[in-house]
Amino acid sequence: MSWKKDLLSLFLLLLGSQFVFSQVLPVGTPVLEDKYRRDQLLGLVDSSISFVIRPLTAAALGRTNLFDPLGDAQSAPYIYEHPDQGGLAVQLLPARFQYQLNSSHPYGWNDGPLVPSKGMQAFLTGGIFAQYKFITLQLQPELMAASTGFYDGMGNLRGYGLEWYRAVGNKIDMPEYFGRNGYARAYLGQSSLRFNFDPISIGVSTENLWWGPGRENALLLSNTAPGFLHFTINTTKPVATPVGLFEAQLVGGKLKQSGFPPSSDKELQHFEQYYIEKPKDDRYFSGMIVSYQPKWIPGLSLGYIGTFIANMDHLSGLNDYLPFLKSTPKTITYLDDLGKERKTRTTRDRYHSAFFRWVMPAAHIEVYGEYGRNNSAANFRDLVVRPNQSRAFVLGFRKLVPLSFSPGDYFQLAFEATELSRPPAHFLRNSQTWYTHPIVRDGYTHRGQVLGAGIGPGSNVQSFDFSWIRDIKQVGLKVERLVRNEDFFYTYVYDLRRSWVDLTFSGYANWNYKNLLFYGNMGYSYAHNYRYEFSQPVPQNDFWNFGREDRGNFMMQLGISYRFK
Repeated sequence: MSWKKDLLSLFLLLLGSQFVFSQVLPVGTPVLEDKYRRDQLLGLVDSSISFVIRPLTAAALGRTNLFDPLGDAQSAPYIYEHPDQGGLAVQLLPARFQYQLNSSHPYGWNDGPLVPSKGMQAFLTGGIFAQYKFITLQLQPELMAASTGFYDGMGNLRGYGLEWYRAVGNKIDMPEYFGRNGYARAYLGQSSLRFNFDPISIGVSTENLWWGPGRENALLLSNTAPGFLHFTINTTKPVATPVGLFEAQLVGGKLKQSGFPPSSDKELQHFEQYYIEKPKDDRYFSGMIVSYQPKWIPGLSLGYIGTFIANMDHLSGLNDYLPFLKSTPKTITYLDDLGKERKTRTTRDRYHSAFFRWVMPAAHIEVYGEYGRNNSAANFRDLVVRPNQSRAFVLGFRKLVPLSFSPGDYFQLAFEATELSRPPAHFLRNSQTWYTHPIVRDGYTHRGQVLGAGIGPGSNVQSFDFSWIRDIKQVGLKVERLVRNEDFFYTYVYDLRRSWVDLTFSGYANWNYKNLLFYGNMGYSYAHNYRYEFSQPVPQNDFWNFGREDRGNFMMQLGISYRFK
């Protein structure tokens, strides 16, 4: 019975832990989320916070009102506050409206409930946060609507129909169209119910999660898809030990299908011939992240992420619900690329990554990286000989340069590269394209969008960011080069002239005025060899002289947020 006494003692200790205001800053909160990260480079935010597990908490950042980073609010952040500490406190969350436009074809990611589509779309969010003693309730629903204008997608591309379904359409739930008559949804959004025993929080949530050090992309969890229902146990701030600081989170949740076919219309010949019906059941997601900051190297965070997804009817034991335990073997039947029944005992879609982030406030710089694999090495020798088998990575840095002619202003220079395409080792031993899977055929998605890097399966991107900064205000220019699904290109197209590459130039601005935050960007994306197409060379003996099949796309995003203070 001693273990029961120990458990009771731990529970009583948690109940007696110090009361703290347990607000969180939702993933994707415009302007403010990156403001806190920049402040860390300036020494204004504790460098012990890794920024690799988000949403960020008030406990970690040492704030009572996360939506007022400048501390200029004229009143307390609550609409009701009981006079006794630990009594009921209620706060209105910011109201936000966001509008987006793509003129030609889908482009963009990290936009939560919004979907890849041509045309206009928008979403509205707001809510309320309440805390009583160690219990917090956050209700922040999201309402969205999108037009779904027609564009030429890969599903009806002549000459590659069967290949596209084998590589994409039948191995991931990532539809080209979310309906043909518009798309509208209401989600619980960034809502949660938590029990907070500083520095541990336990709860149920539909919030977006971001795992990893990347600013533009994360390999395993981002806010490209809407948040999914999950149970979480996580630290609310770095936990001090004799050897350094630790942060961690353990998550288990349920993923939903989009409900749409991969291509534009079911009556298309390609769909009738090549589509293999996907299982209709939900999928189970489980993952864990651990971040460690050595006491001997301030500002350096090192960590590990492990996730897996399985169809719900393939789970057969407790081990299947926990990512760090070996799964319970179970033979299941699935359909291969030709629609024939096969049997296997490999039912998990598994991912692992290791990451680092090093913040150097004295130099106003951060460097970071994440390296992941979507299968495990056979043994240590295999890991040494082929470390890049099935790998993907994120690598980036950011530097803030003080402007001597304008004290308090900074010039920001930032770069980030994300690579998901398979390396040459793939041709020696087959590996799956990231986020696709032959057994879990809805792939690494929720409601039709990728959970990880929004650039999508097999793609690579490099982005350069230059901007002027003054507190919250920021004006900048971003240059982005996106290479679309190189795995498909090298497997089926394999013509050096046909790579589908988007080159994008965009200007953006963030501005604050009293309780209002304004943000927006406007840009133009030029797609070279759209859908890997070009006209035949003229004359025939000139390798690089061919007709262009390029496509231009005008993009715009405008948003406004009102902060209740």
